[in-house]
Amino acid sequence: MRIKHSKFKNTGIIYELLVRQITSDILNKKEPKTLSLIQKYFANTELGKEYKLYEFIANNKTLTEGKAESLLNTLVETSKKLNRKQLRKLKYNLISEIKAHYNVDDFFKATLDNYKQYAALYTLFEAAATQEIIHPNQIVDNKITLLEHFTQEKISKEKAQQSIIREYSEFEPDLKALAYKILLEKFNSKYNEFNHEQKSVLKEYINNVSNTENLKEFVVARYNELKKQISEQIKLVDNAVLKIKLEEVNSLIPEVCQKRTVTDTDIVSLLQLIELKEELKNV
Repeated sequence: MRIKHSKFKNTGIIYELLVRQITSDILNKKEPKTLSLIQKYFANTELGKEYKLYEFIANNKTLTEGKAESLLNTLVETSKKLNRKQLRKLKYNLISEIKAHYNVDDFFKATLDNYKQYAALYTLFEAAATQEIIHPNQIVDNKITLLEHFTQEKISKEKAQQSIIREYSEFEPDLKALAYKILLEKFNSKYNEFNHEQKSVLKEYINNVSNTENLKEFVVARYNELKKQISEQIKLVDNAVLKIKLEEVNSLIPEVCQKRTVTDTDIVSLLQLIELKEELKNV
């Protein structure tokens, strides 16, 4: 039996495309529907736990061969602990909502740098979750893809085959438990289109979705800081007409501190203000 890859079920691919769509919508002055989808389906959910495993693809390169093998084995072992029934239900509902807001063919046609690696990890996760016997060559080929990515070196098929044989005989339970804890706690997202400030806002939004007070405190502080920074930058603008328009924009910055809770609109506005601040540097 061979596992058939599906980008519609690949959590790593879906998440990266959702983040990319946020940027696209903001640049096109549209309401980014995917922001609420990320919050709904990835914050404190089984799907969010699975994405944290895929996240290691972007965050780990130039490892030694031994560390790369240990990491890959840990990722596969950890995936077995996830609730597959919940994952299937969440993915089905998420894709349904994506279809309700976007042309699904256009949404999934974007090119991702790590597409091949995401597909390889998906295949290994699915192979580990099934009771069927998977063709050994498919397991070996996908392990090679990921080991070469993690080490940035060519890996022979013979070495990959040997790693499969050693996979369970040499893996220490204590190391496995420690790695699992790290996997579930670590959330260090990588987005190509957002700058550092925008990434930090989105990360805080996702991590504090259940802690409204912390989220509001963070957002209010960022709004106040941005308003001050933009006011200082406006003083440096020579064009009188542009300066008036910018002052109007700055005066419209919402008083978030007066609200009970932070909304998606507040987050989007904050991302846009960060972009405005960066643009003012070029005026």
